[in-house]
Order: sequence, then C-alpha cells, then structure tokens
Amino acid sequence: MPLNIDWQQILLHLFNFLILGIGLYLLLYKPVKKFMKKREDTYAEREEKTAAAVSDAEKTREEYEKKLAAADEEIAGLRKQAALDAENAGKAIVGEARADAEKIVADARAAAVKEHDRIVGKAGDDIRDIVGKIAEKVGTSNDVDAAYEEFLAAAEKGKKDGKD
Repeated sequence: MPLNIDWQQILLHLFNFLILGIGLYLLLYKPVKKFMKKREDTYAEREEKTAAAVSDAEKTREEYEKKLAAADEEIAGLRKQAALDAENAGKAIVGEARADAEKIVADARAAAVKEHDRIVGKAGDDIRDIVGKIAEKVGTSNDVDAAYEEFLAAAEKGKKDGKD
C-alpha cells in the first residue's frame, strides 16, 4: 500500500462514525427536538389562552361599560322623575295649604261675622234698655219698643244725612 492507506480501516471508521451519528441522533437530537417542540407548543397554547382571556375580558369590559352607560341613563331618568314627583308633591302640598288657609280665613270671617252679630245684638239690647230707661225718666212713652224704633229711625236718618 502506497501511502499506508488501509481501505478497510477507513470503512470501519466511517461505519463507527455513522453508528455514532445515528446513536447520537436517536439518543440526543430526537428527544431534545421533541422536548423543544413540546415546549414551543405549550407556550403557543398559553399565548392562545391568554389572547382568548384578554379578548373575553375586553368583551366583558365593553358589556359592563354599556351596562354602566345604560344605568347612568336610567339613573338620570329616575332623578328627573323624582324631581317631577317632588315638584308635583310640593305643588299638591302648597295647594292643600292654600285650601286650608282659605278654609281658615273663611272660618275666621264666619266667626267674625258671628261675633259682630253677637256684639251688635248685645249692643242693640243695651241700647234698648238705655232707651227704655231714658223714656221712663223723661216720661214720654211707656212702650219701650216704640221708643227704640224711633231711636233707630233717627239714627238711620242721621247716618244718611252724614253721608250726603
């Protein structure tokens, strides 16, 4: 052999290298590749779940914002209705108070008229007694009622003359 090359040795080394490559491929490369693929799939799955959760959270947030806006509108409507109800109740109370005040004034006027009539009646009786006593002292008339009527006629005449 010229250069000391043994083809059998080269083929054996190539065969050993091939066995080593296949063994390393089966024992190291393939499991590591499988582990890396599994890890990559796990992270991709987590990312999908996270994206889905974020999407659901956004949808839920939008729904809650819509519900809050609707609740705000409902609250505003209820406030307006409450204000109208309060205003109507206030008007009703004021109306009742006015009616009560008018009743009180009417009752007071009726009481005043009754008191006026009582006072005038009492004064008339007092005047009748006084006129009767005067008539007796003067001796002009024994009839008290006739003397009283003459006094009233004179009073009415004086009242009419004073106005003209």
